[in-house]
Amino acid sequence: MEKFAPVTRSEDGQPVRYLIVDDSVFARKNLARMVETFGGQVIGEAGDGISAISEYERLTPDIVLMDITMPQMEGIEAAEKIVQAHPEARVVMVSSVGYQENIVAALQRGARHFVQKPVKPEVLYEVIKYVLGEDGAVTTAAGAGV
Repeated sequence: MEKFAPVTRSEDGQPVRYLIVDDSVFARKNLARMVETFGGQVIGEAGDGISAISEYERLTPDIVLMDITMPQMEGIEAAEKIVQAHPEARVVMVSSVGYQENIVAALQRGARHFVQKPVKPEVLYEVIKYVLGEDGAVTTAAGAGV
């Protein structure tokens, strides 16, 4: 896996904290490995939309990586509920179901971006930098902000 410059929180230089939501343990582990290569920290995982909401409340992560197709509650609905309660929440949908209407629905309901499975690390990295926008900083190996 290629090396990425760490993405940190601009306000305190700390690692970006992630909540990973997917009903597949394999998919969660795969995403966790990726965000760790970006210098991120996985602070929680959930296997369905209902757990995603309670984990968000408990952990307040910087970014949520959310699958769309899950049991009990779909990712789009969970994203909408999280963003309604926390307008600052940054939810990125991650799904193999790349139908245009799903993507549009997710974005209309508050998701910030969409990443297609199988997730390519370089794509996820760019999306994370984009979603953090003004709030994120990419630090070089020397530790200086870019």
